[in-house]
Amino acid sequence: MTTTHALEERIAHLERALEELSALAAGQADDINRLKARVRTLMEREAGREADAGGGVVFGDERPPHW
Repeated sequence: MTTTHALEERIAHLERALEELSALAAGQADDINRLKARVRTLMEREAGREADAGGGVVFGDERPPHW
């Protein structure tokens, strides 16, 4: 095996690895964007619930108001 052939083979393996890593990173970016959107939706939903509840804080040792 010549040195040139060995270098070409190594470059081919590195290019394939780079393509695989690039595809993996692109997939992770899509996952991150989807999860960010889901978190944003959940945060908005929870903010709406807190606004509807009047924003009161309930402590564990308080008796309910009907007692």
